[in-house]
Amino acid sequence: MRRLLTFLLLLTLAFGGWLAWGVLTPVAPGGQKFVLLKSGSTTRKIASELKAAGVIRSEKAFLVWHYFHRKRSLKAGEYLFEKPATAIEVHNRLARGDIYTHTVVIPEGFTMFDVAQAIEQAGLGSKDDFLKVVRDDAPLIHDLAPEATTLEGYLFPDTYEFTRTQSLQDIATVMVHHFREVANAIGLKEDVPHTVTMASIVEKETAVPEERPMVASVYYNRLSKRMALDADPSVIYAELLANTYQGALHHDDLATKSLYNTYRNPGLPPGPIANPGRSSLEAAMHPAVSDYLYFVSDGNGHHRFARSLEEHNRNVSAFRRTMHRP
Repeated sequence: MRRLLTFLLLLTLAFGGWLAWGVLTPVAPGGQKFVLLKSGSTTRKIASELKAAGVIRSEKAFLVWHYFHRKRSLKAGEYLFEKPATAIEVHNRLARGDIYTHTVVIPEGFTMFDVAQAIEQAGLGSKDDFLKVVRDDAPLIHDLAPEATTLEGYLFPDTYEFTRTQSLQDIATVMVHHFREVANAIGLKEDVPHTVTMASIVEKETAVPEERPMVASVYYNRLSKRMALDADPSVIYAELLANTYQGALHHDDLATKSLYNTYRNPGLPPGPIANPGRSSLEAAMHPAVSDYLYFVSDGNGHHRFARSLEEHNRNVSAFRRTMHRP
């Protein structure tokens, strides 16, 4: 009996030592290690992936520790390990759901192509796959824009935190939901496609918030006089859609055959040409009162506005002189 007790004591001590070694000894991951734990994974599968990533010392010790703490479920998600940690600390992180998020910055005026590139750069999915979602999931906005063929214009610009467990559909839905929140806050309820399309042109024409109502007034004045909008950004967008844009606009490009080319086609283009921010949406809703019909850059980040073509041509000449100054 004494031998049995001694054996059991030694076995207990050995087990305790092994368990302490397995869960109390910190493991240095050797740089940044990302581990993606998929929803529905068993604890055994999680332990195996953690061990393969060099995050824990022993799968079995991790499983034993979890067995005694199984009331705390382990959360799926992507985790970043970059500092030495014990298996207990790793287990606690998974139980808390301390998952890694990818920051995605979508500036005002980004097109759907730019947004897709940002998503890809954040490691959340391929650009082409996101663009497919933007086209396929256009019905997400059909209650406000029934004719929309993509989500262009409704992927609201902001800084987002996404996880790799979110699908590309989830990501697009979050952006559209944010657009809805802003639209509701500013009272955008009627003629949404028209307003968003105008706002997208205004957004691409000027980065100066205080100028946006005046730019909007120019375009509304041209519409009222049945003049072509002659908006360069619309031509660029037409070429983006055709995958022919070379990074700069040339005179020959103004003849591009596309419904988005506002030099060739009167009125607004068939849809937004970018994703406008709140300021541009408000400018499109509440344009300045003016009789301006033209504007051109002043070479210093702002614009000169004109009522007549003669005045506009003088402003263009002034701009060219500014650009050629040494």
